[in-house]
Amino acid sequence: MLEVGTKAPEFCLPNQDEVEICLRDLAGKWIVLYFYPKDNTPGCTTEACDFTEQMPEFEGLNAIILGVSADSAKKHQNFIAKHDLGITLLSDEDTSMMQEYGVWQLKKNYGKEYMGIVRTTYIINPQGEIAAAWEKVRVRVKRKKDGEAYEVVHVEEVKKKLAELQG
Repeated sequence: MLEVGTKAPEFCLPNQDEVEICLRDLAGKWIVLYFYPKDNTPGCTTEACDFTEQMPEFEGLNAIILGVSADSAKKHQNFIAKHDLGITLLSDEDTSMMQEYGVWQLKKNYGKEYMGIVRTTYIINPQGEIAAAWEKVRVRVKRKKDGEAYEVVHVEEVKKKLAELQG
């Protein structure tokens, strides 16, 4: 995982429409860059829908949202159409960007080990530096405080941190 304060690694990847998106072209903007395992899976769908729903507020903070997975641009198109998503999704089929950002890691599931994407979110500041990072993200977490149940929504945490950083 990248450390806060370090320079974000350069990238150029195709989005869902096969248009190349490069970090250098986004200089001067705040970027919410989130990595997720797979289109059309429950947690990934919830996260993408949450970011889409909050997009106007992120835009109000001069931030763009980019989701990245190893799915193809075509799969991204289907995912966006199926769930009416408004965010940009990047395709890193060879996982080179994910490796540079430290999110392509050894994972374990039911005793099996394999390489995969660890759900991670970065905020990149207008100078191209990592301003905040969340690793092993849980999209929504149910918690209790003083006997009251509540839900922690990752997208809300990201938005709050972005506003703080700009404050």
